[in-house]
Amino acid sequence: MQKIFVERIEKFQHRLARHVLGDWRPFEATFYWSKEPLPFSEREKGERRDIREGVIWGQALEGAWFHLQAETPIEWRGKKVVAQLDFTGEGLVHAADGALIQGVSSGSVFVKDYARDIVHLLNAAEGGESIELWVQAVGSDLFGLTVNMRQMADDPVTDGPLECRANRLRLCTFDEEVWRLWLDIKVLNGLIKKLPPESVRRARLVHCLNKAIDAYQDDAHNAAKSREILAPELAKRAVPSELTAVAVGHAHIDTAWLWPVTETVRKCARTFANQVRLLERYPSYIFGASQPQLYQFVKQNWPKLYEKIKAYVKQGRWEPQGGMWVEADCNLISGESMVRQIVHGKNFFRDEFGVDVRNLWLPDVFGYAASMPQIMKKSGIDFFLTQKISWNQVNKFPHQTFKWRGIDGSEVIAHFPPEDTYNSMLLPETLVHARDSFKEKAFLDEFISLYGIGDGGGGPREENVEFGLRMADLEGAPKVRFGTAQQFFDRLSRHAKELPVWVGELYLELHRGTLTTQARVKKRNRLLENKLRDVEFFWACLDLQNYPAERLDAAWKKLLINQFHDILPGSSIHKQYKITHADYDQVFDECEKMLGEAAEKLFAADEFSLVAVNTLSAPFSGVVELPTDFNGGLSMAGRPIPVQQEGDRAVAWLDLPPLSFSTLTKAGESAPTDRPASEELLLENEEVRYTFDKSGQAIKALDKRSGRELLAAPGNVLSLYDDHPINCDAWDVDIYYETSRVAELKAHSAARIADGPVRQGLKFNYAFGGSTLEQKIYLGTKGARLDFQTKVEWREKHRMLRVSFPTTVRAEQASFDIPYGYIKRNTHRNTSWDAARFEVAGQRYADLSDNDYGVALLNDCKYGCKVLDNVIDLNLLRSPTFPDAQTDQGEHEFTYSLLPHQGDLVRSDVFAQAAMLNQPPLLFAGQKAGDVQPPVSIDGDGLWLEVVKKAEKENQLVLRIVERRGRHSVGALKFPTPPASIVETDLMEWQELRIIELTDIIPLKLAPFEIVTFKIKLT
Repeated sequence: MQKIFVERIEKFQHRLARHVLGDWRPFEATFYWSKEPLPFSEREKGERRDIREGVIWGQALEGAWFHLQAETPIEWRGKKVVAQLDFTGEGLVHAADGALIQGVSSGSVFVKDYARDIVHLLNAAEGGESIELWVQAVGSDLFGLTVNMRQMADDPVTDGPLECRANRLRLCTFDEEVWRLWLDIKVLNGLIKKLPPESVRRARLVHCLNKAIDAYQDDAHNAAKSREILAPELAKRAVPSELTAVAVGHAHIDTAWLWPVTETVRKCARTFANQVRLLERYPSYIFGASQPQLYQFVKQNWPKLYEKIKAYVKQGRWEPQGGMWVEADCNLISGESMVRQIVHGKNFFRDEFGVDVRNLWLPDVFGYAASMPQIMKKSGIDFFLTQKISWNQVNKFPHQTFKWRGIDGSEVIAHFPPEDTYNSMLLPETLVHARDSFKEKAFLDEFISLYGIGDGGGGPREENVEFGLRMADLEGAPKVRFGTAQQFFDRLSRHAKELPVWVGELYLELHRGTLTTQARVKKRNRLLENKLRDVEFFWACLDLQNYPAERLDAAWKKLLINQFHDILPGSSIHKQYKITHADYDQVFDECEKMLGEAAEKLFAADEFSLVAVNTLSAPFSGVVELPTDFNGGLSMAGRPIPVQQEGDRAVAWLDLPPLSFSTLTKAGESAPTDRPASEELLLENEEVRYTFDKSGQAIKALDKRSGRELLAAPGNVLSLYDDHPINCDAWDVDIYYETSRVAELKAHSAARIADGPVRQGLKFNYAFGGSTLEQKIYLGTKGARLDFQTKVEWREKHRMLRVSFPTTVRAEQASFDIPYGYIKRNTHRNTSWDAARFEVAGQRYADLSDNDYGVALLNDCKYGCKVLDNVIDLNLLRSPTFPDAQTDQGEHEFTYSLLPHQGDLVRSDVFAQAAMLNQPPLLFAGQKAGDVQPPVSIDGDGLWLEVVKKAEKENQLVLRIVERRGRHSVGALKFPTPPASIVETDLMEWQELRIIELTDIIPLKLAPFEIVTFKIKLT
C-alpha cells in the first residue's frame, strides 16, 4: 500500500511544478538575425523580423538579438513577475540600457527537463510597468549542439538542431509560495528514495507528504497550509555523527567542445551573470570558478560584470579555483607546458584578485601524469581535485581522499568528490549516495559536493541553493554547509597522517583514443612547445631589456588555451579545429618573426655561411636538411662536413656542441650525389644492420656492437584495425580492437633511394582503402637509430593505423616518456589493473629494456602506445567521425624511430636521441655566428637545461634544470661572465628558496626526477 502513496508524491511533485507560473502575456517580439552572434552595440545590424512563439528563427550556432516588450496588467498588482524565455538554445538577457541580467538556456543532458528559462523581474508589480529586454540568443544548448553521446558515428548528427524555435516568449506571474512548497517536497521526496523501506523516518515522511497533498486540494492558495504540515519534518535535525557535505557552487565550462571557443566567451558571461544574481539574492551562497582564461574573456568584454566578480572575490564569496590557465590535458602536454599553465594561471589570480590559489582543479581531465605532484608542490599547490577517475571502465579506484605521490616522492592531498560528478543538484539522492560510498568516512567528517550544471556552463540555479538551505541540518541526509574548496582542503590537511597513499599516475581507464585523435593538432602542439623554447633561448642570449616579454606571453597563452582537455585530445567539433589551427598559424608566424629578429641581433650577414644552433643541453649528432642555396660542400671551423645531394636538397651530418652557435661555410666543391650502389633492401653501418623485405617489413635487425638480433619477428608491421568504440567515438579505443585487425599493410613498391656519406635510405609505397602511405627509412652513417619518415594521405573512416615491433627483449616493465620524467608500466596483464592499461600515454619514447640491453621506439608527434610482452606498438592515426566528421582526413607527416641500445634505459642514449629527433638544430642561411655565446652552459649526465628565459616579472635570467634519468645526478653550471647573484626559486619565481654562493662553476646535485629553477641577476 505504501508504494501507492509514494507514487502519488512523485506525481504530485511534477504536477505542482506547473502551478508555479500563473497568468502570462506574450511579449511583443522582433529579432535581428545574424550568421554569427553580434555584441550588444551591433544588436540591430542583423536582418530584422517579427516573431512569435513557435516560429523558427535560425539554425545551429547562428545568432539573433531578440527585442522583447510588454506591459504588466493592472490585475497583477502585488504579484511577482518573471519572464519565461526559451529560444532552443542559450541566451544572454540584457536590460534596455545594455546592463547584463542573466543567462538562459533550454536544456542539459545532465538533468532531464532542465531549463534555466525564468528571469526574475519584479518582486511586487504595481501594474502598468513597461518591461523591455534584449536577449542575445545562440542556436545551441549548454552542450553547444544537441547530440546523442552514445550514438555510433556511422550516421553522426554533428550539426546539431537545424531548427531553432522561439518556444517561450512570455511575461508571467510567479507564485513563490507554490515554488517553495515544490522545493520542500523535492527534498523530502528525494530523502524517501534513499531511506530504507522499513525505516521509521521514511514511513513518517510518506505519511506527512500525503497529508500535505490532501491539504493542497489542487489550489495554489493552499500552498502555505501544505508547507505548515511539512515544516516539522524539515525541522528534524541530523544525528550527531552525520557527515557534512561542503557545497561549492560550480559551473564547469569547457573552453571548447561541441561549440567553438568564440561561443565559450558568451557562455562565460551567461554563467557568471547568473552567479552574480544568486550571490545578490542569497547571502550565504558561495560560488567558485576555475580557468583564468575565462575570467580574461569576461574582463575584456564585460568589464562591469568583472568588477562585480572582483568585489565578491574580495568578500570571500567567489572563489578562484585551480592553478592552471585552462583545465588542460595532462597526458599530452610537455613538462614545461604544465609549468606554464600554472605560472600563467596563478599569476593571473594573484595579479587580478590578490589570491594565491593552492589547489589544482581538474574535475574532467582524462588522466594525470605521475610527474604532476612535484610540479604542483613547487608551484605552491598542495591540493588536487578531480572526479574523472570514477569513470574507470574496469577497476574502481580504492580511495576518494588520499595523498598522491609522484615519481620524485613529492606528495599532494587529493580529493575525489564521492558523488562522482561535478554536476550535482544538491539533492538527497546523490548526497546520501556520496555519504554511504565515501571511503574515508571512518576518520573524515566531510566531503565536497560540486553542484550546478557544467560542461556548457550555467552553474547552480536558485532551486539548488534552496535545496542546500533545507538540508543544512536534516535528519537522514548529510549536513550541507556552503563553503569554499580551499577552506575544505585546509581542514583536510589536518588529517594528512591518516590518509592512504597512491603512488604513480592516475590512469583513466577510458578515453584512450584521445591520445591519438586529431593528430595534426597534437603534432603542431609539440612543434610549438619546442619552438617557444627556442625563441626564449635566443632572446635570453641578448640584453634582457629587449626581451619580447609581451609577445611571448601572448604566444604562450594561445598555445595554452588550445591545450584544453577537449581541444588537444581531439574531442571538439570541426569548427573549433579551424580556430585552433588559425591560432597555431599565428603563433608559428610570430615565433619565426621573433627568431628572425633575434638572429639579426646575434649574427652577421654572410652569403657564404649559415649558422646551425643547437638549443639542447646535449650534443647534437645527426642528419639535417640544408637550405636550398647550400647544396655543395661545407666546412665548420676548417673541417669538411659530410654532405650528400638528395633530389633538389642536400643533407649534412652535423656534430654540434650543446647550447651552441656554429657557423658552416660553403667549401666550393659539389656534394656527392647519392647513387644507390645496389637495389638490396639493406641498411648498414658499423653499428647495426637492418634487412627489409619487399613488403616494407624489417625481417632482420642485427646490433653489431653486441652481436644481438633485436627483432623476434618482422618489425615495422603496419596494421589497420576496425575502430568502433562502444560509446564515445573521438574519445575511446576499446580493447576489442586487438582482435579486429582488417589488414596488414604490404608495400606495392620498394626501392633504395639514398647511399652516401651522410645516410642510406629505402622507400616503400602502400595503398589501402582510399588511402596511400609513403615511407622513407633512413640509417645515418653513424649510430643505431633507424628513422621511418612517413607520409600518409588518410581517407579512412573508423579505422586505426598502428605499427609494431616484436623485440627480443623480455622485461616485466617498460618505460614511457611523460612530462619531465618517465614512468614504468607492466608489460603483462596479470591483474585487471594491468589489463585496463592496454593503451597508454607516452610522449617522445617508449623503451623496453632488460638489465643490459634495450630497444626504444621514438616519435616526433605521437602519444598513444602499448608495450605488451616483447612487442612495442605505436598508434599512428585513427578516424572517428563524431564530433568531427572530418577528423584527420588528408595529409599527415610524422617520423618514428627504432633505437637499439646497450644497457638499460638509464645508461642509454634514448633521452638524447629523443630530444634530437624532436628538436633538431635551427639553421639560418646567409649569416655567421661570430663570437656569440649562450648566457650559460651545463655539464652533467642526466641533467637537462630545459628552460633559459627572462623571469616573469623581473629583469633577470631564469634557468630550469630537470633530472631526467631518475637517479642522483651531479653536474655544474658555467657562465661566460660571473653573474651578480643566483637564487634557487620555486616554479612560480615567487619564493627564493636558497642563495647560491657565487663561484666560477656552480655545482649541481639533483635527486631523481628533481626540477630545479634558478633566478640569476646578470652583471
